[in-house]
Amino acid sequence: MARLAPSGTITKLSSRRSMVRTDVPQAEATSTRGGADTQLEDFDKGLKALAARFTSGVSPIAMADAWADWALHLATSPGKQVHLTEKAARKAQRLAGFLAACARQKGQGECCIEPLPQDRRFRDPAWQKWPYNAMSQAFLLSQQWWHNATTGVRGVTKQHENVVEFAARQMLDVFSPANYPWTNPEVVERTRETAGMNIVLGWQNFLSDWQHFASGEKSAGTEAFEVGKTVAATPGKVVYCNRLIELIQYAPTTAKVRPEPVLIVPAWIMKYYILDLSPENSLVRYLTGQGFTVFMISWRNPDAEDRNLGMEDYRALGIMAALDQVAGICDTEKVHAVGYCLGGTLLSIAAAAMAREGDDRLQSLTLLATQADFTEAGELMLFINESQIAFLEDMMWDKGYLDTQQMAGAFQILRSNDLVWSRMVRQYLMGEPERMNDLMAWNADATRMPYRMHSEYLRRLFLDNDLAEGRYMAGNEPVAISDIRVPVFLVGTERDHVAPWRSVYKFHLLSDTEVTFVLTSGGHNAGIVAEPGHPGRRYRIHVRAHDGKYIDPERWVEQTPAGDGSWWVALSNWLATRSRNPVAPPPMGKALCDAPGTYVFQQ
Repeated sequence: MARLAPSGTITKLSSRRSMVRTDVPQAEATSTRGGADTQLEDFDKGLKALAARFTSGVSPIAMADAWADWALHLATSPGKQVHLTEKAARKAQRLAGFLAACARQKGQGECCIEPLPQDRRFRDPAWQKWPYNAMSQAFLLSQQWWHNATTGVRGVTKQHENVVEFAARQMLDVFSPANYPWTNPEVVERTRETAGMNIVLGWQNFLSDWQHFASGEKSAGTEAFEVGKTVAATPGKVVYCNRLIELIQYAPTTAKVRPEPVLIVPAWIMKYYILDLSPENSLVRYLTGQGFTVFMISWRNPDAEDRNLGMEDYRALGIMAALDQVAGICDTEKVHAVGYCLGGTLLSIAAAAMAREGDDRLQSLTLLATQADFTEAGELMLFINESQIAFLEDMMWDKGYLDTQQMAGAFQILRSNDLVWSRMVRQYLMGEPERMNDLMAWNADATRMPYRMHSEYLRRLFLDNDLAEGRYMAGNEPVAISDIRVPVFLVGTERDHVAPWRSVYKFHLLSDTEVTFVLTSGGHNAGIVAEPGHPGRRYRIHVRAHDGKYIDPERWVEQTPAGDGSWWVALSNWLATRSRNPVAPPPMGKALCDAPGTYVFQQ
């Protein structure tokens, strides 16, 4: 890709990379040693990397540690054991009462337990009929008992409790009656209606999925969403390229634009175009239609030769290089910066470093589903401890990157009911085809993670929480979120399992500036892709002045009413009020190629 870079870029990159901080992940530091010690440590890494292929990247030692902590404390807690025995007896009594009621009422009885609100497995009315109601009630009671058994054991560390509760839930889900054709009334009814053709179609769906998996191809149906044609199709040009990014400038769609351009920094965990999906739900297209000049970073998909790219490289070669280009192309002193997920975390780091150095080019900061404090970072924290991170480092050391399948597998495990079991029932037992949409197609377009960057990200942000505690180094000096003085537009989503909104909300505790916080319906991705006109969208919004008092998240929800509509409108208005009067659009930068560029096609 060097051929696309402007003259002298490679030389500049080499000199810039020499300025990047020299500390390395723990697993990498040992490579500086010589002799037999290094060879023996490399041998250990190789063995763990081999083991990781059979455990999907989950450290068996970390899991054993969690189970041992729970089991030993439970074994020495006779009071808890008695309590669990009483719980089991009461649940058995409740189930017996339910079965007796069913016997008296010809299979119909009042449920003795209701599934959790997010559990949609037993919502069909067929589950209320005998014998399926008995199966579902027995399963839900067992699930509730195991939750009681794996939580509240005195002495167990909080993380180990979370791991054991999560693992027990995953194992129980395997035995859910909804997962088997002869215990799922919906499947039984579909089989009778179709004379068994649903099983035939399901088998064909399974073979198709297996063929795509074995060949490394994307899921069936993704071919309908072609990058550059049906998704990532907003007109624009790549105006800058270096080893790590392509910078896209989008063509204006209004006669006049705000003088301050918008630079969007997406996460590099996936391809950039989640914010430029189909034309009707593209945030990029929406902002250009509102009179903004929009730039987007498209990250390179790293490979083994990029193993030593770190977080500081992503800041310097990503955000700072893009900011230089945007300011130069638009001949402006001020830029609105927007960051999403991991891109937002890096943008927060860059903004804090700029504030420390007196660089005032940022007009505002918009952070979407972004965390700066990682103490409550959701179920991802289940996989964050020294043993697990060391295991992941050894796994990445083998290849130089974290593979796409390992990344996707981790997210599927976190939402196994929605992403694994319900999908298997729908496609393989009900015989329904995959209902692919642009967001699902984007989700199948995964990227790799460089060894060093991912290790630093997990250790310094998740494990050590360095950014929130003032230890995170950028440019060889620590940064503090409290140094940021520009107004912040902060968005959390109600059902986010990657960046829980209460974790996102903690930005209030770290910042000393005006924060406009938005809580929108939806999850980590669907809540952000919330175009105007989408039915069922709602959001809450509240502004805290730079000298305003802190409001805890629960009270914030109570006193902030929800309104219908898309938060995109609120963002556009917020940006407009912090921009000067519209002017003629700036010229396009020197085009290297058409959008969406070339990095987005790297597999």
